[in-house]
Amino acid sequence: MNVVETRELKLPRPYLAWLAGVTVSQLGSAVLMFALGWAAAGLGGTTAAMVLTLNGLPRVVLLVVGGAVADRAGARRLLIVGEATLLVLTATLALTLARFGTPTWLLIASSLALGTVTAFCLPATGSMPRRLVPDDQLSRALALRQSGNQAVLIAAAPLGGLLVGTAGLPAIAWGDVLTFGVSLCVLLLVRELSVPSSDKMPDEPARGRTRLELLDGFRVVRRTPALGEALLVVGVGAALMLPVPSLLVPLIGRASDWGPGVTGVVSGSVGVGMIGAALRAARRRTPPAGVASSESIASPAGTVVTALAVSASGAAGLTTGVMLAAAHGNAGAVATTVGALVFGFGNGMFVARMAPLVLGTAPRTHPARVQALVGLVQLVPVMVTNTFLGALAEHTSPGWALGAIVIALAACTIWARRISPEPREAD
Repeated sequence: MNVVETRELKLPRPYLAWLAGVTVSQLGSAVLMFALGWAAAGLGGTTAAMVLTLNGLPRVVLLVVGGAVADRAGARRLLIVGEATLLVLTATLALTLARFGTPTWLLIASSLALGTVTAFCLPATGSMPRRLVPDDQLSRALALRQSGNQAVLIAAAPLGGLLVGTAGLPAIAWGDVLTFGVSLCVLLLVRELSVPSSDKMPDEPARGRTRLELLDGFRVVRRTPALGEALLVVGVGAALMLPVPSLLVPLIGRASDWGPGVTGVVSGSVGVGMIGAALRAARRRTPPAGVASSESIASPAGTVVTALAVSASGAAGLTTGVMLAAAHGNAGAVATTVGALVFGFGNGMFVARMAPLVLGTAPRTHPARVQALVGLVQLVPVMVTNTFLGALAEHTSPGWALGAIVIALAACTIWARRISPEPREAD
């Protein structure tokens, strides 16, 4: 019986191969982005925030288009073209960095160009687990992917900090070119699952249509019970959680004179906490993801409230570490690392609950469109908070900006608790 259960829980090989390829690619990109972020942070908080904001700006416009193209033309095909384009762009960046160094215009231009292509790739990438894994294994597949994503963060931040001071930015960019090549080769080999006709939605658009129907994702969200509310929660969480490791930790490292190595360790600690939460979620046996209902929202609501509370506590620990760093130097970095672990664990709890809920409720005809909206509801708020926090950090201090995150997360915990449905007694 245990043998049978083990076989049933074993994830498909095409998914595992795709996951390995995309994880390698993400490792190269994460190392490069850490290096570019470190270079931008050296030019000031406003410049660092601008680089991050311009990376997300084209996605606001193109995510919906990329989702529609992926659902219409095929996610795998789109990813093959996108990965090949990113490979060429990164190779060009490597050559340009070697020639001009890291002026502001190059950091901004590269961020904008890479963000434009990534806008088309993100919805397709987000929908691939649904295309490669049966519904009854979707939660485990997403938890494993989250673990891989955070393992990349754990390795990428310290590795990026090390390589910035040793190999240099051009060598890091060439390494990213190699990882894109690995991912491209894997995409050429894997195939999506065949979807039975019984799994298709009765209101599926006619295949004879040629227009992309860009608004279909919004219509699906409006028609699907509780999906809109889930996307709102995702957007709020992203706006407050994502700027901490990507923007505030590098600024704190600069202000505290930790250097790229210590800063990378602190940033990577967020990933350690997230992977711990993801592995905890992967061990739990959950029912197949299905159409959302008030009960399915009610169950994760309590977990989301807890996740926000844990994240707020971790952000408070980060703030305490920053204050200690001002008086005790590296001793503050240790306290900040502990806070980063707690903060990351809360983030991981949040993602592990919301990701399968949103993707699992999306119709099989529209997974990339829904994932495009997931990206959109994260990017727009994050662009606002990045700009605000970058300016606040430059005109006051990174510690004040982090304190604002603590207050906002505490307020959102109270808000999430108020909108959560009353839990029902177990049958």
